[in-house]
Amino acid sequence: MTFRHRPIVDTIPAYRQGRPAPSSSGKRSFKISSNENPFDPLPSVLEAISTQALGSINRYPDMRGWAVVERISSQLGVDPGNVVLGCGSTEVITQLVGLVAGPGDEVIYPWRSFEAYPIIVAGAGADSVRVPNRADGSHDVDALIASVTERTRLLIVNNPNNPTSTPLSDVDARRIMDAVPSDVIVLFDEAYWQFNTFAGASSAMDLFAEYPNVVVARTFSKAYGLAGLRIGYAVAPPDVAEGMMKLSLPFAVTDVAQKAALASLDASEELAARVRSIIAERDRVVAALHDQGWEFPEPYANFFWLPLAGRTGEAAEAFTRAGLSTRVFDGEGVRISIGEPEANDRVIAVCGGLRE
Repeated sequence: MTFRHRPIVDTIPAYRQGRPAPSSSGKRSFKISSNENPFDPLPSVLEAISTQALGSINRYPDMRGWAVVERISSQLGVDPGNVVLGCGSTEVITQLVGLVAGPGDEVIYPWRSFEAYPIIVAGAGADSVRVPNRADGSHDVDALIASVTERTRLLIVNNPNNPTSTPLSDVDARRIMDAVPSDVIVLFDEAYWQFNTFAGASSAMDLFAEYPNVVVARTFSKAYGLAGLRIGYAVAPPDVAEGMMKLSLPFAVTDVAQKAALASLDASEELAARVRSIIAERDRVVAALHDQGWEFPEPYANFFWLPLAGRTGEAAEAFTRAGLSTRVFDGEGVRISIGEPEANDRVIAVCGGLRE
């Protein structure tokens, strides 16, 4: 950059969106690179958008999103003042980092994890402390705790972790909370919590009720299938929520997104059935790959992680030839979303070929 600007911007990597489905002549191709919900929107959600939102797009939305905030607060048993909406959970995480951290401060998070973390932290002018995961892709809880210093302003926990799909146990979550000073926020990023079937999994909302420094981030993008509408939320202590709202982008959450979120919350049984279907497909794919001899972390989100190291490029090319776009981490591995059954069958076939 030749114009005057903050030097730290030159160090920030651009966020890489999941690749679209590759061009493939003669057969259907699939995008399984962004952990999106493979189902079409629910009819009731489409109807709500059509009848309740499209006629008012010439008007600004309710900036606070009170209807959605009150519905979420009622379902979670918290005060509306605890709930903050954002343009996806990424925005509420950005609000939180901007609230608590700046130049000279540190934000701790596991790595590898959500690729937006280093971008958000650097954008705030703070320093990232990346704590390597264990060999199985799970959080190294002892190392996370040991990384806390006087400069620490935030510790992020990604549960289940993206891209490794590994869970955090309730025991380990409480170890973190008991070790971190009460004036340091611990963020539990639970974008995929509906898919987490781990028996001993941590529930961040339980921790929120017990500890004064817990913030929970969730999204409507994954299980609810509203990725294109961009709406998520945080549950935070009142003073933290108030500070986050000061840093929110005005009118970021559209009325269309709010109406769709409300309709999705009303359709909880239908959405739960879809989540169960995705979990069943995940388990089917995992069982097939285990039968082929693959070893990888047991997944607890709507995706799984193949740690391929030096074979990552070879595998990525094989998936692309098969009409599948996956999320590739050069030299580390491939993250594969659970998609339509046909896409999942093709994943199984490609993985079988890689084992030959």
